[in-house]
Amino acid sequence: MRSQGAELMPIEDLVRDVQNYGHRRRIGEDPLATEVAGLSVAMRRRATDIYPVLYQPIFCLVLQGVKQTWLGDQAVDFGPLQSLVVGLDLPTHARVLKADASRPYVALALEVDMALVHELLSEIEPHRRAGQPGGAIGVAEADAEVVDAMGRLFHLTGKPDAAPVLSPLIRKEIHFWLLKARHGQILRQLAERDSHASRIALAARLIRRSYASSLSVEDLAGEAGMSVSAFHAHFKAVTGSTPLNYQKQLRLLEARRLIAAERLSVASAAFQVGYESASQFSREYSRYFGHSPRQDLGAGVLSVAD
Repeated sequence: MRSQGAELMPIEDLVRDVQNYGHRRRIGEDPLATEVAGLSVAMRRRATDIYPVLYQPIFCLVLQGVKQTWLGDQAVDFGPLQSLVVGLDLPTHARVLKADASRPYVALALEVDMALVHELLSEIEPHRRAGQPGGAIGVAEADAEVVDAMGRLFHLTGKPDAAPVLSPLIRKEIHFWLLKARHGQILRQLAERDSHASRIALAARLIRRSYASSLSVEDLAGEAGMSVSAFHAHFKAVTGSTPLNYQKQLRLLEARRLIAAERLSVASAAFQVGYESASQFSREYSRYFGHSPRQDLGAGVLSVAD
């Protein structure tokens, strides 16, 4: 970790460096994976309409601009030096609220490694309980230590010899600071053995793996060790959605990726993600995305969040 008296990099310099990196790499609308494992850059040069996204476990640090996302019907905004933590795969909606060509939305995103969270908790807080359950998404002011560590991780993009050696250390440092910050409550809940949140996370992983199959809420509740009514309540609290709606959103997001990026026909995509009726698929797709699936053929749309 950084020595206590070390000087922190001005945020304006980090914003400039990330923008220059994006320009050199010809960044588009989609998040851009960097040479550093698990780290990506996002830039938007204009505000956007609301769009469906699939967040994966991620820590997103906004450097410039403002973004908005949702947990169920609750909207949360986050701007410069604020950050978002998502603890599990989460289909939701988002939009960029503030960005233009002269001051684009700029963010760094790091994949959250739950195995690393488990490791750190066993080292630093082996007997602490997670506390009251809550949702799998949270926004908070970013502490100076985590901003500094994210900047150092980003600057390994220009150091191919150093990145494989130093990036695992900095990633562990970032996860440490996240556990010490307000975000720590979200990660603790999901990592704590037999907590309500961790059991819901297990069910969500089962849905994600088998989203194209017919799933029984009773079976999912059994896997989570809950009654059906308790499972519904806790699933909604953690994900902002019901189990079956969560599955439907996963199906539709994957179908959009298949249609837009892999150029599958509408019928083929519908059947591949588990629909038995192409007409029902088209109706639900149009309701969710606001347009017919045919309009996305070859569009190369976003499949994960930025």
